Amino acid sequence: MDLYLPIANLSVNGLVIVGLGLLTGMLSGLFGVGGGFLTTPLLIFYGIPPTVAAASAATQVTGASVSGLMAHSKRGGVDYKMGLVMVAGGALGSGMGALLFRFFRSIGQIDVVINALYFLLLGTIGSLMAREAWQAIRGSASATQPRRRRHHPLVAALPGRWRFYGSGLYISPLAPLILGLVTGMLTMLMGVGGGFILVPAMLYILGMSANVVVGTSLFNIVFVTILTTMMHALTTHAVDMVLVLFLLIGSVTGAQMGTQFAGRWRPEALRLVLAVIVLAIAFVMLFQLGVRPAEIFTITPL
Repeated sequence: MDLYLPIANLSVNGLVIVGLGLLTGMLSGLFGVGGGFLTTPLLIFYGIPPTVAAASAATQVTGASVSGLMAHSKRGGVDYKMGLVMVAGGALGSGMGALLFRFFRSIGQIDVVINALYFLLLGTIGSLMAREAWQAIRGSASATQPRRRRHHPLVAALPGRWRFYGSGLYISPLAPLILGLVTGMLTMLMGVGGGFILVPAMLYILGMSANVVVGTSLFNIVFVTILTTMMHALTTHAVDMVLVLFLLIGSVTGAQMGTQFAGRWRPEALRLVLAVIVLAIAFVMLFQLGVRPAEIFTITPL
């Protein structure tokens, strides 16, 4: 089943695109990540121009995240107050990201920026997650004696404090606001939901309760990706709705499957699997930075 992508001016296999959506949807339900961190690189590897891949993946992430959010909300696994503060920061970050996206595209460096950001962020986060998960699985002293999570000292130093009852925290709202702002910028630039940054940051920087981290991450991702899609539609015109539609067909189904599997596996094992996937993608993106593509694509707006 061949599809024609008008924005990218390419023909692709529709079943492959649905399969990519299914895979990223499962990751959304399993880990609380929007799946865009995997969708964008895989689309690039498949031959989609990075600009179209990033813009379209952000749109697809919305559908996958809504499906996962509904499942977690039924279980009471969402801190809505914390999520709304992050969404406010995400709105600001999306606007700032839109300006950066247009600037880098105007000087012809947006593809390089997208690949470099993926390598730096995925490499760093994947390494940290792999180390922590491996220590927990091996039963190190720190893992066998669980201690109550506490927020980072820098968070404690921020002025003003609110009570976030869903997360069991009493911290400054500036911390989740800044976290949301960074996530919004990355969503705009990279087409990611930001969950691969949000989940570790909420656990190890904000000190949130683990049972609401995934649901709250998906809550933020839903609204930030909606805002990002609107920004792309109005400014970059790089969203390919044919591509998005077929990604959504797979991702909505995959998110429900991932949510069901999440409750059956050890959290440490899930984190290690995610870390391995993240590191693998990081090194492939590094390789892509030094390889000239077989074909040079150009984006022609309708």
